[in-house]
Amino acid sequence: MNPALANFILKKTPASIKNPLAMAETQFTLNTGAKIPAVGLGTWQSDPGQVKAAVKRALSVGYKHIDCAYVYGNENEVGEGLAEAFKSGVKREDIFITTKLWCTYHSRPEENLDESLKMLGLGYVDLYLMHWPVPMNPKGNDPKFPKLPDGSRDLDKSWSHTQTWIEMEKLLKTGKTKAIGVANYSVPFLEELLAAATVTPAANQIENHPYLPQQEIVDFCKSKGIHITAYSPLGSTGSPLFQEEGVQEVAKKHNVAPGTVLLSYHVALGHSVIPKSVTPSRIEENLRIIELDSSDVKSLQSISKTKGITRFVYPAFGVNLGFPDKQ
Repeated sequence: MNPALANFILKKTPASIKNPLAMAETQFTLNTGAKIPAVGLGTWQSDPGQVKAAVKRALSVGYKHIDCAYVYGNENEVGEGLAEAFKSGVKREDIFITTKLWCTYHSRPEENLDESLKMLGLGYVDLYLMHWPVPMNPKGNDPKFPKLPDGSRDLDKSWSHTQTWIEMEKLLKTGKTKAIGVANYSVPFLEELLAAATVTPAANQIENHPYLPQQEIVDFCKSKGIHITAYSPLGSTGSPLFQEEGVQEVAKKHNVAPGTVLLSYHVALGHSVIPKSVTPSRIEENLRIIELDSSDVKSLQSISKTKGITRFVYPAFGVNLGFPDKQ
């Protein structure tokens, strides 16, 4: 290639394309003033025996954000991966770690946090989320998923999620978590919580992707200064959005993989995103964020208008969580 032409093309190439890892260093500011890295490693459904290596690999290639939860059942392995990374020179204060309060511990949030901290091998987490606004019977027939004789979830109707939040607020004084937030919250539930709260949630972690934009809760959180973290950013199990024509068109335009487009979409919206993987090459690829322009974002947002899905009833709980039946 003609050197002059090569230099011209290089000069016109966006920095985010020439150095995608620089984009992955993007951070957002929570309402506490703390910074949350735009891209994190999700650990949901990561198989036993693989999580430790995934966490260690992620931190070695530049991740600064690890998302975990008590109910995932793998925090001990996450802790082992963190310990090895810290031994190799990674500094704890440089890593943002989230964990979550499970439903059977709603009346005992500090106890559940202590269990997570012990498994993770940490003295504190950066963000502690209420995993769902659904208290379950803490004395039921299963420590995580208690059921009634008819097979339905054994819910604790004597306790409310707002009571849980009041207890979580107390944790801020213990130093065991730097911030508190929620997950899977709709507008009605968040309105109930805010009416009782003295601390506004720092974040709301929700399923979010072009099939399921959940614009109502996204807009509400933005109006209240609550950060959005997106899980299942590839369209949930099986990554169905990889095959979506609109996603492929944006990927072709930027000469990147569909996954890169879908993760970059959230960063463009100002959301943090937590893709899950235990495959070394995919873990590294997920960190390669590019800068999308407004037309790209508009194109991806339009997908939901014809192929959107709903998530207003969660069969796992058998309760309506207040999400609208149309997105």
